[in-house]
Amino acid sequence: MGFLKVIRTWALRDKMPIREIARRTGIARNTIKKYLREGIVEPAFQTPDRPSKLDPYAAQLTGWLVSDQRKSRKERRTAKLMHADLVELGYEGSYERVAAFVREWKGERQRAYHTTDRGVFVPLVFQPGEAFQFDWSEDWAYVGGERIKLQVAISSCRTAAPSLCEPIFCKRMRCCSTLIGMPFASSKACPVAASTTI
Repeated sequence: MGFLKVIRTWALRDKMPIREIARRTGIARNTIKKYLREGIVEPAFQTPDRPSKLDPYAAQLTGWLVSDQRKSRKERRTAKLMHADLVELGYEGSYERVAAFVREWKGERQRAYHTTDRGVFVPLVFQPGEAFQFDWSEDWAYVGGERIKLQVAISSCRTAAPSLCEPIFCKRMRCCSTLIGMPFASSKACPVAASTTI
């Protein structure tokens, strides 16, 4: 809860005297009266945009950060080295301003990476019968009043890469082919499975 909201709650709801509020908060009585009279909940301070000594060098610093991003971690320049290089170029500001600029730039890049800049999206779309996904599942069921452990083979088309057939999968694919038929890519890759395709 905001500080001024607490003051308004004490004054309006709890009917606490202004003198008591001033004693508890350490704020002058006139200031408390002004807050209550004007209905201010939280003061909004507007900080004006002030030019920085770093503004003329912002493009140069951004270029260094972009080029350092492609290098390995040990080859990257620190903010102190960038500040020293900027001083050689005529920068008269403090190191703290350069470090704050670097922090803000890296934070923006990280936010962009996590939202929009995550690289190319390649959807996994295949033609019908071109590829399949195969998985096993275990579950329990009651059959005739007896609890039995079921081991289920699950296969779905259009999701996995076409080159799934390795010798270890041949038996599973033969089982799959007898139940639902084999997708085109898998039956071509596995001669054992292809011979049993329905």
